[in-house]
Order: sequence, then C-alpha cells, then structure tokens
Amino acid sequence: MEPSTSLPETLQRLEELIHERGLKRADIFDPQALAAKTALPDAVISRLLKGRKPAADTVNERVCARMKVVSTAYLARTGKRMSELAADLHARLGISDVWARNVCEGRKTPNIDLLHHLAAYFGVEDDERFFTAPPEEALNRVLLPTLRELDSPEEDPVEVLMRRYGVKNAHMRQDGSMTRAQIERIFEGVLRSVLPQEGESGK
Repeated sequence: MEPSTSLPETLQRLEELIHERGLKRADIFDPQALAAKTALPDAVISRLLKGRKPAADTVNERVCARMKVVSTAYLARTGKRMSELAADLHARLGISDVWARNVCEGRKTPNIDLLHHLAAYFGVEDDERFFTAPPEEALNRVLLPTLRELDSPEEDPVEVLMRRYGVKNAHMRQDGSMTRAQIERIFEGVLRSVLPQEGESGK
C-alpha cells in the first residue's frame, strides 16, 4: 500500500481486513489511542472514522491545538512543570521563556523554523507536518502502518522452514498428527546438523 493512499481508501481496506480475519474493530479503530498518536480530539477521530469531515480549521489553529496536546502529554509523561519545559526550550532553542510558554499552551503560533525544532524536541513523527497536516492526512499517517502490517503479516517461521526443507504437508499441524512443539524439535535437529558446531568455526 503506497503512502499516497487516501484516508477513505485506507479505511475501506482496513474494514475488509477486519472482516476477512475476524479482528475486533475496536482494536484497530480506538479513537482515544488514535487521538493520542495524532494530537487530534477524540471527536474529530470519531467523525473521520465514520467518513465524515471535521469542522474546517486553519493551519495556525491546527498548530496551536496540536502543540498544546503534545506539550501537555510531554508534561504528563515526564512529570515536569510548564516553567521547566519553557526554561529548557529557552536554553535549547534560544526563545524566551514567555514565548515558549505561549507556544506550548497553544496561545501563539511558532514560525516554520521554530516549529521544525519543536517537532524534533518532542520527537513527533513526520516533523513539522505533524502539526500542520489536515486531520484526514494526520489520521491516515497513523493508520497506514497498521494497514501495511495487516496486509503483509509476518509468516510463521516454522512454515517457512517447512517449505525450505521440502516438507509439503504443512497442514499436519492442524489435523493433529504433529504438534508445533514436535515440528520445532525436528527442525531444531535439522539446524544443528547443518550449522557449524562449537569449536568448528575455524575449520
């Protein structure tokens, strides 16, 4: 799935995978978890998941709102006070304590250069785009890794070994003739037979 995939396409494919694999929809579309990853309000996430557009906003409004969410989460995670955060930003980025506080509390909009440094400071994904992207794009960015993971699940390593060593009857684990543990022991023996033994590496 390409990164250019739109949110509606991402949601549709996720819905298909949820149905195909019997997954719990709430595990994939958890508004609170998605809100934390996007710095979007729960209500906006819920609207987007239902295919509805959120209320129109400006880039400045997005930046201020998301900066406040990110700063608040940072303070909660680190146990720092706003005065400490402002002082640290003053020391690292050369902005005044007052300006730093106003930006972190969502009252002032930083310029693009400062926004870039703030994105790095808080460790957000997608750099300053995290703060400026439209809600649809922000949610899509967070959902795409889940879609890629579900679209290309990791293969069972035992099944990979079975194919590699020419064991055709891969379904024998399911019909009860052999357990996974038994098969793993077989391949453990195969691997021991082909890997160099201790003390043989120099031979």
